[in-house]
Amino acid sequence: MNTPRLSEHEGQWLLRLAREALEAGVRGQPLPPLPPDLPPRLREPGAAFVTLRTRHDGRLRGCIGSIIATRPLVEDVRAHAIDAALHDPRFSPVTPEEVPQLALEVSYLTPLQPLTYHSPEDLLARLRPGVDGVLLRDGWRQATFLPQVWHSLPKPAEFLAHLCLKMGAEPTCWQRPIEVFTYQVQAFQEPGYWEAD
Repeated sequence: MNTPRLSEHEGQWLLRLAREALEAGVRGQPLPPLPPDLPPRLREPGAAFVTLRTRHDGRLRGCIGSIIATRPLVEDVRAHAIDAALHDPRFSPVTPEEVPQLALEVSYLTPLQPLTYHSPEDLLARLRPGVDGVLLRDGWRQATFLPQVWHSLPKPAEFLAHLCLKMGAEPTCWQRPIEVFTYQVQAFQEPGYWEAD
């Protein structure tokens, strides 16, 4: 990773604060103040995604995040925990009754790196399934998949086709010149979090 890794202790802090934010947000309550003993590293700028899945079957229930660090990491995580629950346009808002049935994952992102390639075949060869998150940018449109998405889309061509569709483009958009960026994540998961196939 290009940025220093978080410790397991710092990751557990993020999970705990994301859970607090999720519960407060779904109930329409204000966020609690940050604890005075919060690790200083978490107050530094950082970009993260928060993913919600149902505990019993791993079904996706919400996922929202930032690609570029614009605020303290802890604030980014708390905001996205609420947004994933209430503002993911693919899903209805999470209800208070659902909250105990959901497990959280916090993904801490490294900075974007442009990926230089010379042909569609070269692009496929340069991707690292299971390692790289990928962002496609085509003019004003862009979309990203976290590295965890390789779990359900393990073939690079299929991965890119679905990413094109997510961006609102044709599934072959990656076969023409297009901006491609990669990044890596450090993922922290609550107990009971698992990804369905």
